[in-house]
Amino acid sequence: MKRLFLVLPIAIILLCNCKKKDDSPTPLNTATTLTGNWDPFNKSRIENLINTYGKNSPTYKALKPPYAIFDWDNTCSFWDTEEATLIYQLTNLKFGCTPAELDNIIRTGVDTNKVFTGSGVTFAVKDIAKDIKASYTWLYNNYSGLGGGGTLSLDDVKANPNYSNFITKVRWLYDGFETDFGVNISYTYIFYLYYGLTEAQIRQMVKDAASWQLTQTIGKVTWTSPDAIDLPVQYSGQLSTTWKNGLRFFPEQVELYNKFRAAGFDVWICTASLQEIISAVSSSPLFGFNNDPAHCLGMKAQYNDNGKLINKLVTGAPFTFQAGKTDAIRAALSGPTGKYGYDPLFVAGDSDGDQNMLSDFPGMQIGLIINRNKGNGELLGTLCSQAVSTYNTPGAKYLLQGRDDNIGQFIPSQAFIAFGSTTGVVLP
Repeated sequence: MKRLFLVLPIAIILLCNCKKKDDSPTPLNTATTLTGNWDPFNKSRIENLINTYGKNSPTYKALKPPYAIFDWDNTCSFWDTEEATLIYQLTNLKFGCTPAELDNIIRTGVDTNKVFTGSGVTFAVKDIAKDIKASYTWLYNNYSGLGGGGTLSLDDVKANPNYSNFITKVRWLYDGFETDFGVNISYTYIFYLYYGLTEAQIRQMVKDAASWQLTQTIGKVTWTSPDAIDLPVQYSGQLSTTWKNGLRFFPEQVELYNKFRAAGFDVWICTASLQEIISAVSSSPLFGFNNDPAHCLGMKAQYNDNGKLINKLVTGAPFTFQAGKTDAIRAALSGPTGKYGYDPLFVAGDSDGDQNMLSDFPGMQIGLIINRNKGNGELLGTLCSQAVSTYNTPGAKYLLQGRDDNIGQFIPSQAFIAFGSTTGVVLP
């Protein structure tokens, strides 16, 4: 009996101590702060949003988390990731199609008799298609890296005029399509060029392209096709195309992704690029965003039974540009059948392609616009003007974040500094 009386008080003491420990309040998380070249007002507004609605908030619900949506190209990356991938693909001849399949890709959805007029040229689509097919046929039959049984190395074929003719005219056509046919053609043409590649090959290619671009100097590069002496019988003649080199990822956006997630926000991307392209980069540990690869809404191409991409969009999938971005977000996230059923609190973009998703969600608390002096006369321009007029005002809904295109970085103001300029401009 003595032993029982001695044990009971000790057990009671231990139970009381355990209860005390379990009942102690959990300390609040440290308030989120941001670093980098944010405009100071923008920085404070975003920090306040995170601290008000994230895990620090007593009303935070893990089962109903707040979420943020970012455009990708020129919002999270400096320059365009998909366009940079095209340059890498062309430079290294990373193609999975035959000459006949490539010719079909070029002609997809267009009237090939239509003459280009917006770029100072007067040839038809079928003319440049013939030139591209002819040069690709030579490459296909001679380069060992394509499927035509060739034996030459990449360096060997680069010395042939068909190589420069091919890469220049395929890249020229991307701009030509947008100028004369609109984004419905150019935005699909660029990823239909992945025809015959598997999703795994495409994802690896974009990561390789981004890693390579990070080593390149920021600037504009011009390619020119051979003249009639070096390569006779060119229906579209000699052409030049200029593109932007030196893809970068804004460190402020890398940090913001991670700070959002640490505070209990879900982070999503809505892009006008092929979904797999941006998902591959945004989820790769190589670039620091570390986002969920499934948290990406974008263009959706079909794959055949062998798992290879073809030149068709997934039936019924939103065309994720302007109103199509809103449609995609509502269908997947904010609408009655979406993952959340409520609006994003934060949306970020940079161009007229993002203006709808920046304005269509009543529950959005902050719309961040990366300033590229875009949107004059459009809705985006109105939103930028609102950001300027409400600057330093408590509760400002739209924020305009400055950047310098000479160095590919944010600057701590609202201003945009164009490539080749030293003067910052806030509104166009």
